Amino acid sequence: MEIFQYDFMIRALIASSLVGLICPLMGMFIVFKKLSLIGDSLSHIALSGICGATIMGVNPILGSLVASSLAAILIDRLRTSLKEYADLSIAIIMALGVGISGILISISNVNFDLFSFMYGSIATVNNDDIIIIIITSIVIVGFVKLFFKELLFITFDEENAKFSKIPVKFINTIFMILVAASITITLRIVGVLLVSSLIAIPVATSLKVAKSFKNAIFYSILFGEIAIIGGVIVSFYLDLVPGGTIVIISVLQLLVVSLFSKYKNRKNIDLVLNK
Repeated sequence: MEIFQYDFMIRALIASSLVGLICPLMGMFIVFKKLSLIGDSLSHIALSGICGATIMGVNPILGSLVASSLAAILIDRLRTSLKEYADLSIAIIMALGVGISGILISISNVNFDLFSFMYGSIATVNNDDIIIIIITSIVIVGFVKLFFKELLFITFDEENAKFSKIPVKFINTIFMILVAASITITLRIVGVLLVSSLIAIPVATSLKVAKSFKNAIFYSILFGEIAIIGGVIVSFYLDLVPGGTIVIISVLQLLVVSLFSKYKNRKNIDLVLNK
């Protein structure tokens, strides 16, 4: 196939397959924690990290990882202190990220492709990025596997988890840092403006067909992989922006699954009524 003749496409497909695994995996916990918009918030902070790293001549992914990790910890602290208005923490950090990145872009004399960071670019993924993405993916999967029961307990009943002597603060802090990491490594493929869609939409689609939490994780990863790998391939052949293509495929999956689920439920009701 023509697509495998290009090194940058092989790198993009490797990165995409890993991103398609970890974003929906983390997304399951994020959605049930009611933090679906955290992707938008941290991606804007990550953009400021990218700008800062570019000015200093450092790998942009490392810069965005540091910035978004610090922001994720701050969101968690604000969420805890503003329990009744937890969503405000996300809005505050998002505004901060937009402000900082705007200032850095305006004062910087460094020329970099801002559009590729906003909407994603399969051509910008390099070997250093692949190494960072692989290491991050291993850490995230290992963390979820090691603390799965604790994460599940904290996600659905954080207060009782504290009374059960689960190290809630520690686990939440590590979790938020890894959320930041998953968002950071997704920016190259999907872009700042669309990264939250890869976290939320596959999860929403999986909930239409899943029968348990673990089952939902499996389906969300499946839908995520189809969307991101399919989006990268389609964007290559049609010369489209990868982020937008991935989101459109994700939304189409949600629509098709929703219609199928609705048809299946109606058919089951008809069978019951006709008995």
